[in-house]
Amino acid sequence: MLLRCFTEADVGPLAALYGDPRVMRFITLQPPSLAEVESKILPEYLREYRELAVGLGSFAAIEKETGQMAGRFSLKPASSYGLAGGTELGYRLYPISWGRGLATEGARALIASAFGRPHLDRIVATTMADNVGSWRVLEKCGLRRVRTFRYPGADLVPGAEHDDFVYELTRSDWAAQVRHEPSQRSAG
Repeated sequence: MLLRCFTEADVGPLAALYGDPRVMRFITLQPPSLAEVESKILPEYLREYRELAVGLGSFAAIEKETGQMAGRFSLKPASSYGLAGGTELGYRLYPISWGRGLATEGARALIASAFGRPHLDRIVATTMADNVGSWRVLEKCGLRRVRTFRYPGADLVPGAEHDDFVYELTRSDWAAQVRHEPSQRSAG
């Protein structure tokens, strides 16, 4: 898989991703329309490339074999509810790409990229407790669950009543994991 910057030509595939209720079921009751992706979401991604540090922002995940978009990954200053500081990791994949290891592959690539930069010291993420696939990806990438929280309000996405998890990975924990990987591989 290849991660690359979005372009204006990606509006259709991005709108299809965001318009898929299976992709958005843990995120929102009202997926964005094509018009919203075209007028707000994609322009925001393009703005991020100009305003954030190199290597941060939202990226199109492209399958090398087919050249087709598999989804979207992001790495940017934490802004989601429940997070306090750090660099936030996010991902959304088309259902056809689920269960193939692509989320783990993309997340690991962004984590390695982040910790290759001296100013980034902590990767964070949130996921609904009911989104088992997502929190398993985070754990495979070395993030650990550090707390649970609940969104305020009555108009929550189904499953939100079971809380959300906050995950994190510090530079020092990541470095320790990387040091131990070769010995674990040779032992298996």
